[in-house]
Amino acid sequence: MTDNRKAAVFGGGVIGGGWIARFLLMGWDVSVFDPDPEAPRKIDAVLENAKRSLPGLYDHRLPNQGVLTIAASVEDAVQDAEWIAECVPERLDFKQGVYAQIQAACQHDAIIASSTSGFKPSELQEGSSRPEQILVAHPFNPVYLVPLVELVGDSDTVNRAKDVLDGLGMFPLHVRKEIDAHIADRFLEAVWREGLWLINDGIATTQEIDDAIRYGFGLRWAQMGLFETYRVAGGEAGMAHFMAQFGPALEWPWTKLMDVPELTDELVQTIADQSDEQSGHHSIRELERIRDDNLVSMMRGLKIQNWGAGELLNKVDKNLSQLSGRDTTGLITSIERVIPVDWTDYNGHMNDSRYGQVFSDAADAVMQLIGADAEYIDAGQSYFTVDTRVQYLNECHAGDAITVVSKVVNGQGKKLELHHQMLNSAGEIVSTAEQLLIHVDLTTRKSSLPSEEVANKLAAIEAAHKLI
Repeated sequence: MTDNRKAAVFGGGVIGGGWIARFLLMGWDVSVFDPDPEAPRKIDAVLENAKRSLPGLYDHRLPNQGVLTIAASVEDAVQDAEWIAECVPERLDFKQGVYAQIQAACQHDAIIASSTSGFKPSELQEGSSRPEQILVAHPFNPVYLVPLVELVGDSDTVNRAKDVLDGLGMFPLHVRKEIDAHIADRFLEAVWREGLWLINDGIATTQEIDDAIRYGFGLRWAQMGLFETYRVAGGEAGMAHFMAQFGPALEWPWTKLMDVPELTDELVQTIADQSDEQSGHHSIRELERIRDDNLVSMMRGLKIQNWGAGELLNKVDKNLSQLSGRDTTGLITSIERVIPVDWTDYNGHMNDSRYGQVFSDAADAVMQLIGADAEYIDAGQSYFTVDTRVQYLNECHAGDAITVVSKVVNGQGKKLELHHQMLNSAGEIVSTAEQLLIHVDLTTRKSSLPSEEVANKLAAIEAAHKLI
């Protein structure tokens, strides 16, 4: 037994596996019930991809991984579980039967969350002994990376669910009125219908449709969504101008959203053949990794602007940071993180410039610990790096866990001299850095003495580190 919070997951397929990975890697214990004898193998495959990609979103180490258990019964699965994720096939009678078994054994305050993409909570709750306990928590694949979860159900249960999802680094969206297919899938269905017509009528292939999305509006949607994108398209006159200019087009017979082509054997085969030609040279596992690497890179890119999914990642990183209260009498653990895929180069290892970034981040961590933090900088004082000398002793690859330990060599006067060691998960030194920083008055942009408080903290740390 551990002291971790516990989730139970019913169904270990694509979506269930994603939930399992998200909970485990954010420090929850997870119990899984799935009668499929292949479930453990499938779960391991999803978890392997998640362990490679999710930590790379953040600049701090994730919590220690939770414990995964394959339960032999419903009762064992739900025991002590706060969150129960239902990820079974989309058959209403089957889901309702599962809820009956779960509610007969689970805690009365546990959240029973269905990953259904189409059913409404009122349908799921029919015949339930505690209907308010059941809600829709519809995620998006891969659940361990894509943050959106659509929540539909009892307001009190939704609010409790929001707290859980916030802690998992996800973005809970409260759908205030229940509707078939919720919000996002209704958009996806519209695009899917139009895509089927374009192929059916011989206008475009699967490749051409995907290219139109990923090289065009998909890039805009990924960081601004639909209406904010169109607001920009309206120019200085704004959204009202856009609506006036493009609104009449809604009356033109461009789309076929109220109809769908008959899925004949010929159309299905055409789509399958085109899809095989487009990406059949990759296995599904290869495509999953390509998808995950692209998602991590795009979402990390948004962190710099603190926008969209990037703003959410920064919020999680702030929660993951554990600098406050850290012991400074010994070597300072200034960095604990995983190497993200966008830090690697054509040689397949971490680019040399990223070593510099790691050591720069380590110096920032030391600055926070001595009181030269954001508030100090806002008041007009900081440290500037004037010299860094890096030794590259071994390779780092995407997914590698690294730790940096930092030593204050000199903290006298205007100078701050640091020695950093970067260690891999085996405790081996992969790089070292000697770094000299000078205290600066940000108003004059010239060197100056630090505040008395910062100077005293530095002197104490330097004295302790001289004994190491």
